[in-house]
Amino acid sequence: MLTLNFDPFPNLASQRFILRAPALYDDEAFVILRSDPLVNQYLNRAATTTVAAARQFIEMIRANIATNKSLYWVITTKESDVPIGTICYWNIEPELDQAEIGYELQSAFFGKGIMREVLPVVIQFGFEQMHLQKITAFPFHKNERSVKLLELNHFIKDDPLREKLEKEEDLSGQLCYSLSRPV
Repeated sequence: MLTLNFDPFPNLASQRFILRAPALYDDEAFVILRSDPLVNQYLNRAATTTVAAARQFIEMIRANIATNKSLYWVITTKESDVPIGTICYWNIEPELDQAEIGYELQSAFFGKGIMREVLPVVIQFGFEQMHLQKITAFPFHKNERSVKLLELNHFIKDDPLREKLEKEEDLSGQLCYSLSRPV
């Protein structure tokens, strides 16, 4: 069973990017990210259109990190501290040693290899530092970029997990992928 402690916050880095904790001063960047119709088209959520709503979301995320319920990074370039995307572990199930990974990127940064560079760093952290045994992902079936990204990182379709989860929730339009810890 997982024993989680995200204090101090685990900042990560890749060749071109920094992954850090969300801060309240990120509120305007969160409005841009979470109100973009191209970003939201494959996510089941209402758009965040005000700075107040963005701050409320950031406060919720920070509370979840403080209580070890999720781990959420903002992605910035090494040249600028302004968030261009996010990546997280959420729906963490300590008793199963698994967590769901999620990510989003401002549409202006689509197709630039950012998630291709950042995702392996977060996967490695999940297996080596969090001691996850399994990482799950639930991309929308029409989100070809996300599906391709997962498959490039060795995620495979997990039909048994999908069948199990469909008994509890509606997964309409979503695919179920997972990646098990290498032995």
